[in-house]
Amino acid sequence: MSIRVVIGAQWGDEGKGKIVDLLSDKADYVVRFQGGANAGHTLKFDDKKFVLHLIPSGIFNGDADCVIGNGVVIDPIALVDEIKGVQEMGFSLEGRFFISQTAHVILPYHKLLDQLKEKRRGGDAIGTTGRGIGPAYVSKVSRVGIRMVDLPDREVLRSKIDQNLKDINFALENLYEESPLKTDDLMEELEDSIKALEPFICNTTNLLHEGINNKKSILLEGAQGTLLDVDHGTYPYVTSSSPTSGGACIGSGIPPTALTNVMGITKAYCTRVGNGPFPTELLDETGEELRKKGAEFGATTGRPRRCGWLDLVALKYVVQLNGMNELTLTKMDVMDGFKEIKVCTSYKIDGKETDVFPLCLDEIEKIEPVYTTLPGWKNSIEGITDWNDLPSTAQSYIRFIEEYLGVKFTIISTGPKRNETIVL
Repeated sequence: MSIRVVIGAQWGDEGKGKIVDLLSDKADYVVRFQGGANAGHTLKFDDKKFVLHLIPSGIFNGDADCVIGNGVVIDPIALVDEIKGVQEMGFSLEGRFFISQTAHVILPYHKLLDQLKEKRRGGDAIGTTGRGIGPAYVSKVSRVGIRMVDLPDREVLRSKIDQNLKDINFALENLYEESPLKTDDLMEELEDSIKALEPFICNTTNLLHEGINNKKSILLEGAQGTLLDVDHGTYPYVTSSSPTSGGACIGSGIPPTALTNVMGITKAYCTRVGNGPFPTELLDETGEELRKKGAEFGATTGRPRRCGWLDLVALKYVVQLNGMNELTLTKMDVMDGFKEIKVCTSYKIDGKETDVFPLCLDEIEKIEPVYTTLPGWKNSIEGITDWNDLPSTAQSYIRFIEEYLGVKFTIISTGPKRNETIVL
């Protein structure tokens, strides 16, 4: 039995979907534990490509039961569309897909408020996807949220929407100068999705505890990355949930004492979507080359990602914070052709050198990265599946990272497809 958490070790977009897909053939359960449809996990196999936003990335490989945990905020309409897409590819969800009854629901008013707030912020916008994630979590912690268990009972649902619209419509009319929303319209908009999702809603916490008692293998899938964590990331330029190993326990109901492995996923370089500090960002031809070679455009929004060299100071902070005991390196093939590759091994802040990642935004914005330069390699490593076939300089690059972090890589990804992987 193993209970492994797969965590993004940067600002998201590290390739977690591919790794969860790869590992899922040996799992009994694959569980998504936080975030919402703002995450896009791109999977490539059998010359097919599919982007999942809510359904766990284990749905396509093996026969694991796939669970959306209580920590996820769910857009019912988006989820139904995603289910249809999976079914059209020939994969059945019947009997192997479960939705937590205590997961919170994203309503149309959450998406509207998200977009209006970002517009109102202007140049100080956070850079959200506009999918209603933040406002849904606000409803949750304000104790006015609507949960999946509320959807089948139309009277309860109507009553809660009615109550919430009193405050929301006041804000829409008086603050944003928008037309008020009507409960009848929202109920009608949700009706088909409720009927489609009702068979999947259940007590997933009990389901997973039965799995633990029966020595089943569980794979916990995070969205976004640790540096976007609402508590431990580059606040306020963060997501609204906790994409950490601690968040995995809260968002699934699995106790921390049950975890056996915490796997961190990092690219061979760094990217970030949206606003916020990014110490190693490259605003030059090298950054553009990384973006082009790595196809660095958001799976959910299509936005170009900001690119830069690998930041080992930030990565070490993430390893310590999550208690990571294994690592995966993705997009190693993107580094093909660079004569030299830089990695950030310390920071200068106000002239003082440090290897500690600061938590204050003012200090983060003052960071001057200090780089170590390593030799690159000319030959393409795309698709290599054996460690011994990697160029010696590529091996040295990987070993340098391991020695700095004190944690070993167990998987090296050399391309986007499932089989383009080195398993160590």
